[in-house]
Amino acid sequence: MKHWITAAALLAATTVALAQTPIERGRYLMRGIVACGNCHTPMGPQGPLPGRELAGGTVFDEKPFTAVAPNITPDAETGIGRWTDAQIVAAIREGKRPDGTVIGPPMPIGLYRGLSDTDVAAIVAYLRSVPAVKNATAKSVYRMPLPPAYGPPVGKVADVPRSDNLAWGRYLAGPAGHCMECHSSPGPQGPDLVNGLGAGGMTFNGPWGVSAATNITPKGIGRYSDEALKKVITTGVRPDGTRLKPPMGTAFYANMNASDLDALVLYLRSLPPK
Repeated sequence: MKHWITAAALLAATTVALAQTPIERGRYLMRGIVACGNCHTPMGPQGPLPGRELAGGTVFDEKPFTAVAPNITPDAETGIGRWTDAQIVAAIREGKRPDGTVIGPPMPIGLYRGLSDTDVAAIVAYLRSVPAVKNATAKSVYRMPLPPAYGPPVGKVADVPRSDNLAWGRYLAGPAGHCMECHSSPGPQGPDLVNGLGAGGMTFNGPWGVSAATNITPKGIGRYSDEALKKVITTGVRPDGTRLKPPMGTAFYANMNASDLDALVLYLRSLPPK
């Protein structure tokens, strides 16, 4: 199995990244690994509803909360059209709305705090570019205490060097793709990112029934070749032909470039087996 990335592939990926405008980078992230539309775009029986990208309304009904994904299009009345760039960044990385209220789960604020300045600015640029959709969404209800803050204000977050394949894969699985938010084992306050990192076991209720996040440490994925694992990530089809259930965002991950997929797999292979 190949657990390395060729110098030519790495150089090509780096060159493309450097050539991207913020909107282009934001589009690649949002329609790929970051996959905000997996929660924020309303879904119908055939997938995302046309003309409703990021318009919100998806309901997450769990024992500790009934959360509703908000409208994050530029609509001034029902979306984020009146928010400043800094306010959008604070909402993403600090879980703080302009009115000072705290954003609760399933928004993975703890991981988003590690989004680089470059990438979070690109995400904001993309959010500004999507068509505004007027869609008022209900407020989320939490039957659990929310923290007053997720930590001190986030300062500058540097880019992770693309030359460090393992670190880049960790960044994609963590702050960018928040894979570990769903695929870590459940703890008292949500996913256990320390003792159960990547071990799976979280369950998700929806129109599809109940799905359980699988173990993505080498204990769970060791039987897959790199190519088979990448196919599972990008198509949702296991080697035995069975399909993954939502909320796995395979339609988004299908848009990832080859070098990012290689780095992601490299990182997953490096996790302690659990």
